[in-house]
Amino acid sequence: MKLNTNSNVYTIVYATVLVVIVGVLMAVVSQGLKSRQDANRRLDTQKQILTALNVDYQGQDPAALYDKLIQETEVDDLPLMVATIDGQTKYVLRLKGQGLWGGIWGYIALDEDKNTIYGINFGHESETPGLGGEIVTENFRSRFFGKHIKDAEGNLRSVAVLKVGNKAEEGQEQVDAWSGATITSTGVNDMLMTNLNEYKHFLMEE
Repeated sequence: MKLNTNSNVYTIVYATVLVVIVGVLMAVVSQGLKSRQDANRRLDTQKQILTALNVDYQGQDPAALYDKLIQETEVDDLPLMVATIDGQTKYVLRLKGQGLWGGIWGYIALDEDKNTIYGINFGHESETPGLGGEIVTENFRSRFFGKHIKDAEGNLRSVAVLKVGNKAEEGQEQVDAWSGATITSTGVNDMLMTNLNEYKHFLMEE
């Protein structure tokens, strides 16, 4: 029996088989790449945390350096990284929030007193270059160094990110927001306050 390649049935069967074959191939390729993609994501996270700790990993193996300096644990089901830098303990907390156009995130490194900011790092999905996108720069990051997240009485207050000329509440330290990026800066401010409060139990422990 001769196959009628011009029939509708042939066209449908051919298209169905082709879709199934392509789908299987894509699933195989995706599964094969998954481990590499997961490894790349983990390496990127490790680099962000090292940056928050002011560790220069250029010219070195970031993954090996991370494993040497940092131990991963959890507090209240939240990730906590405990680092040893120059013989001193640092705690790194994860930050997640919302900017103007999408998600923002970061890692904040605290001294052993769980109060003094040793370093910080930010990332974003799609903030405007030259404006909100500048939260990733050293210029913005460095504004937080040495600031305190608690007031003189030991109450958790975070750090206020405010436009130049505005003043934080009494007892709360502040940094200048990035000029022209009000919404993104507000997002950073809210992200810090929200996430630090999620870690409050750990931060208030003696």
